[in-house]
Formats: sequence, structure tokens, C-alpha cells
Amino acid sequence: MTASPAAAALTTRAQEVSPRIVDDILTLVRQETSSYDLPGLATGLDFLRELTVQRLGRPDHEHRYPGGECGDTLTLTYAGTGAGAGHVLLVGHYDTVWPTGTLAGWEQPGASEDGREKLGGPGIFDMKTGLAQGIWALKLARESGAPLPTVTFLFNGDEEIGSLSSRPVIEETAQKADVTLVLEPTAHGAVKTARKGTGIFQVTATGVEAHAGLAPQDGASAITALSEFVVAAAKVAAPDRGTTINTGLFRGGSAINVVAGQATAGVDIRVSSEAEQARVDEELDAIKVSDPRVRIDIDHAWNRPPMTLNAASAPLLALAREVAREQGRDSLPDTAVGGASDANFVAALGLPVLCGMGAVGDGAHAQGEFIYPDTVPAQTALVAGLLGHLTHPLRG
Repeated sequence: MTASPAAAALTTRAQEVSPRIVDDILTLVRQETSSYDLPGLATGLDFLRELTVQRLGRPDHEHRYPGGECGDTLTLTYAGTGAGAGHVLLVGHYDTVWPTGTLAGWEQPGASEDGREKLGGPGIFDMKTGLAQGIWALKLARESGAPLPTVTFLFNGDEEIGSLSSRPVIEETAQKADVTLVLEPTAHGAVKTARKGTGIFQVTATGVEAHAGLAPQDGASAITALSEFVVAAAKVAAPDRGTTINTGLFRGGSAINVVAGQATAGVDIRVSSEAEQARVDEELDAIKVSDPRVRIDIDHAWNRPPMTLNAASAPLLALAREVAREQGRDSLPDTAVGGASDANFVAALGLPVLCGMGAVGDGAHAQGEFIYPDTVPAQTALVAGLLGHLTHPLRG
């Protein structure tokens, strides 16, 4: 499809500055920001703020929200230039799953089978490329001279561990905006309009300690009981209904010659509907272990609600596809994915949101995580083009 003149100029400019955008991406990747490294997160957020100011100038308003045991959340607002300007929220997390020090041993990926260049690094796909593209999208939209909405960037440092401190800030800020674009990576180029809800459950077994050799019969093993629970919990999963259950952490006992008095398990649960969420709660509570002396306590910590393409978001998806067509793309697919993001919170409020506006690549949370740098111009131009179409509040 042939791009319109204005859209063609925008995409051409994105192509021209692509090396600079990629440089910014790699610079952000070199700032290691593990979700559990508070000093690293603080330094990384300071750096991200300075990069934003370098590219866009000082914001009209900014606020830093202390994260406590999590990374801080920062909002930077740039006033719109159009009459009765709309308000767009761009959300991106700067924390990564990678422990500090990972960068030193990271090996760059080779080219793909078709010869396309890849760039790797801890957090490059999820989601530092999206951060840089979002900043440059506003810069390019400004350069185009078109009227623009007010744009607020929200950078949070705890998304990978559940957005424990940033969730209320995200919800409050989204309610003040007309639309939210989440700069998470794409699904092989598709935007994400449905995501699973997530539960981060902590299960504790409390048994009776005893000497493993002298009086094992007097003990009630928390480890044995919790193992029974974990096996039973796995059977509650229903992949055909989009429900998965994974026990990723298991700890217990005090010594090898002691019948374990306590054990804990961390369980990751993904559901596609509220009905499945209720079923999982009920069936996990109904699990019985063989030794009645062991007590099982379940912390039902549902972290993110399921996300679907709500009525408010459908016009936003249609607009994104219109922008893509104007820029010469044949299509802009959307898809459902198993992972959750901060978009789940916004969608649950019934507000318009699109997720997966960031990187094109693969390997999130894996040692081979990478992006295709040749997609950076098009993705940046897509967000920039959307900003130019959101001068006024979106109407369904």
C-alpha cells in the first residue's frame, strides 16, 4: 500500500534517525536495572529521565513516586499543541528480570536465517527498545509540525514483579488520559489486545517437626504435604480454557535429619477469564493432603485481571490500523498472549488501551532475547503517527 505524503515524510524521517534511536536503545540496555537492585533502578531511572530531557526538553510537569522496596515510578508530561488537545499516556517499565552483572557475559546473537541483523542484551526486547521508541516517537511527531496531544510518559520500575507500588499510579494517571499506549514488545509485529490475568500465590504448609531417625512417626512433614498439594494444584490447570499453573519456587525444612515443620511454594497462575479465576480459587481451596496434622494456607494474590479488547479500545485499534495503512503497511495484526502487563490494569477500568507498541523481536526473559533493528523506524513512526491522530479525545 502506498503511504500518504505526510505519513511517508514521517516514516522517512524515522528511517534517517534510526541509528540514533538504536544508539539510545543500546545505551539504555547498558544501564542494568534488575527489579531487585534498588541502587541500579535509581541510577537507571535518573539516566532514563535525562535521556528523555535531552531528546524532548524539560517536561511541563513531572513527579517521582517513591517505590519503597520497588523501583520508583516517574511521570513526565509534555503539554499538547492543538486546540482542546487530547491526552495520551505512554507506559513503559524500565526494570528487567536480569540480575545485575548479566550484561558482562551476554553474547550477541548472530543474524537470522534470512540474514536479518539481530541485537541482543538484557532487557532489550522487554522493554528498553519500547522506551527509546516512545521518546523518539514524540520527538518525530513534534518535528512534523502537526498539532499534538498532551503526552505523559509513565516509567515504572516494578512491572516484572507485579507493579506492586506503581499500580495505583498507573490507574490514576490512565483515568486522567484519553488513551493509553503501552510500549511493551509486539508479538512478532502484532499489537496485543488480550492478555491473561495473573496470580502470584504463596502456599504455606505447617507441619510438626520431629527427629527423622529417633521418632519420625511423631512428625508431620510439611514438605511431603506441600509436594502433594503442588501435584494436585497442577491438575487444576485447564490449558484448553487458557488456564496454566506453575510452581516455580519451593522451599522448606530446617535440616536433613529433621521432619520438616514448614514449607512454602510460589505458584504462578494464568487465566483468561474471571470465571476461571473463581474456579481456580475454589478448587485450590478444596485440595486435601494425606496427613491431617499439616495445615495448608493459601494466599490468593491475584495480581493482574484478565485483559480483553473492550469496547473503549476497539476504536483505538481501528485508528492504529488506519495509521499503519497511511504509512504503507499492508496490515497491523492484533493477538492474544499469555503474559500480563500494565495494560491489564487499564483495560480492567474500561479505558482505551493498546499494548505491544514497542519492539519487534523475540526471547523475552530468555538469554537469547533480541530485537530486529530494521523494524525500529516503522515501530517508532507508528506511535508518532498515532500521536498525530489523537489531538482530540478518541470517540467510539
